[in-house]
Amino acid sequence: PGLIRNPDVICKLMECVLDGPNGKRTLSRLTRVSKALVEPGLGLLWKELDSLVPLISLFPNHLFKRAKRPGLGLAEPPAPEHWDKVLQYGERVQRLTYDESSKSVSPSIFPILEENRPRTYILPNLTTLVWRVETPAGLDHLHLFLNPDLQNLTLELTPRLPQLGNVLADISRRTKLTSLTLTSLAPLPDDLLQLLAPQTDLDRFALMAPGALSSGLGRWVASLEQLRALQLDLTGRTSKAVGDFFRHVGTSSSGVSTPNSAQSRDSGVFSGEDIDFTEIKKSMKKSKQRPVEEASPIVGAFVRLRVLQLTGEVPTIVSFLRRIASPLTHLELVIEDPFDKTDWRNLCVLLSQSFGHSLQSLKISAGGASRFNDLVRSTARAEVVSRRLSLESLAALPHLTRLDIDLPESVVIQNSDMAQLAEACPSLEIVRLCPTARFPVNGGPPSLTLDGLAPLTARCRNLETLAVVVNGDAADPQIYLHRAVSSRTLLKLHLGHSWVREPLTAVLALSHLAPHADTLRWFHEKNRPGFIETHALGWQRVAEMLPPLQDVRLTERWIAGRAELPEPRLMVDKAVDAKPAMRDRVVQAAPKTSAAATQAVPRTTERGVSAWPPARSIAVDATPALVSQAVDAVPFTVEEAVMAAPAVVEREIDAVVETVEESVDAVPEFNETMYVEDSEEEQSPPPPKETHYLPQIYVPSIVGSAISLAWKTMLFGPNFVTARMQDVWAMTP
Repeated sequence: PGLIRNPDVICKLMECVLDGPNGKRTLSRLTRVSKALVEPGLGLLWKELDSLVPLISLFPNHLFKRAKRPGLGLAEPPAPEHWDKVLQYGERVQRLTYDESSKSVSPSIFPILEENRPRTYILPNLTTLVWRVETPAGLDHLHLFLNPDLQNLTLELTPRLPQLGNVLADISRRTKLTSLTLTSLAPLPDDLLQLLAPQTDLDRFALMAPGALSSGLGRWVASLEQLRALQLDLTGRTSKAVGDFFRHVGTSSSGVSTPNSAQSRDSGVFSGEDIDFTEIKKSMKKSKQRPVEEASPIVGAFVRLRVLQLTGEVPTIVSFLRRIASPLTHLELVIEDPFDKTDWRNLCVLLSQSFGHSLQSLKISAGGASRFNDLVRSTARAEVVSRRLSLESLAALPHLTRLDIDLPESVVIQNSDMAQLAEACPSLEIVRLCPTARFPVNGGPPSLTLDGLAPLTARCRNLETLAVVVNGDAADPQIYLHRAVSSRTLLKLHLGHSWVREPLTAVLALSHLAPHADTLRWFHEKNRPGFIETHALGWQRVAEMLPPLQDVRLTERWIAGRAELPEPRLMVDKAVDAKPAMRDRVVQAAPKTSAAATQAVPRTTERGVSAWPPARSIAVDATPALVSQAVDAVPFTVEEAVMAAPAVVEREIDAVVETVEESVDAVPEFNETMYVEDSEEEQSPPPPKETHYLPQIYVPSIVGSAISLAWKTMLFGPNFVTARMQDVWAMTP
């Protein structure tokens, strides 16, 4: 329980389970055991995906065309709630590999994912992407996974795709990579350098394509300050192409320094003419005629380069390595086998001289053409061709810890080669020398014997793994006389198609050379080319007898090396007078002195210094600058007309005067009393009373309004007119 609660221990345990056989299946079962193992288990299971199928299968089953085969595509687009699991587990994915040739995922899935994704990046924590495509549509789907945190990108293209330039421009615009691998069987775009120019933080760069040795590419690769690993394909290229690659790299491509040089265009008018450059021109012409192999390393280029992988013929690789001055630690070469013996010797010498002080790992394998020829020979049951692989040219490689050479034809290794290897590389820990080599019965046994391994086990005290093909029937009895040839660190032996007819001889030699070895392997599959049943059965018996004999060896050595116990000492009590003897002694302690005089008169020097400060008279024109400017002072006026017509309303009025007719009796009554005066005037009757009628005249309202306005104007003045005009203006629409 205490170990389960420790997250570091859980991670280490699960990583070991994942690296074992059936790792993912075992880890998925282990994750279901406890809740404490769920999170670290899911993190490791979803950290690296070899396909998109596990991620797509998280959608509900009713969305797929076939529920048991989610890679065939989606029958309907997913809704937003269907993306929950995909996004949850997508955050755990850090590495994704997509191979279009496997046909595991239908191309119709990508447009659906692009149109219906709820966020921009489905895999936000993706750091490594491997994309292998064969069609333009497959290359276009790459942009779905180009998130800003992407660091490592491997792009493998089988045919020539026209939109490669646009894809590379999109990659440079959206990402800042630390590792870029570009593999193409077709030529790359002409503007490749401009497309890759923004990628200045590359730590690893691999380019496997035709035309990978241009001078512009060499200059750009050399300008990468953080570059630590470089991989190039030199197949079919000549040493001249290698020279073009390094033309503008480092200080070797500096300009012409003298006017009389062979490539200078300077006329020499202002140059001295007392120097004769004829011999210099001749030496330059001779240097141009030298073979490319004599080129010296370019100091200052590829300063941080530590890992280099090259593919091509041995002479081209040698020409490339001669120009590298960086202290390489890991070198991997893929060469064409067979090769010329002189070229191989030059390669071994170059490795010892140029990289002997830094090289730690060296791997040499065969190219595709050589592997194909070997496969044809094995299937046609033709005669196996074996050539000598000499290691006698290796000199000092004191820091080399891993040596791996796997070639199909150059497989013959002799005991002298192992002795030279042990002397040149004393720090070897892992050695694999053509472990799959075949030696048929009609061709004879391998040249390397078990006693030939003695120098390697004696001098390489850190040797842990050894994979070679040996003749187990031959072992010199002299090796049993030297205990120094027994290795305490050699634990793993892989003998491949080694020969053995006398198992007891092989067991005795192996128990002496590797008494602590716990793993012994050989080829025992009957379907493997080169299988010989007699030798396979012999190594089976060796594996059965070796552990008991190793125990006997170790027990005998422990008994022989055990030191005898000394006899007990006789102890006696004895008294000793420990009183020290005292003596008085007078010592003259007067110090010895000496007088010395030193003349300390300083040396003086008079020097006059003119301290007149430099003076300068400067006249300054202080007349103020005057500018005459005319200003238009006429006030700005605006004429505006106001419509002052009053509102007029027409109305009809009946202006006919109504008349009333009435009859009146005008005859006086005679019964009234009449008074007669004396005067005639007084005697006349009074005059009748008159009735006056005023005529009614119709006056229109507009006339009345005008008269009222005139009257008010006379009383109140002009302000009254202005106020009325404003009212009229306000009512006007």
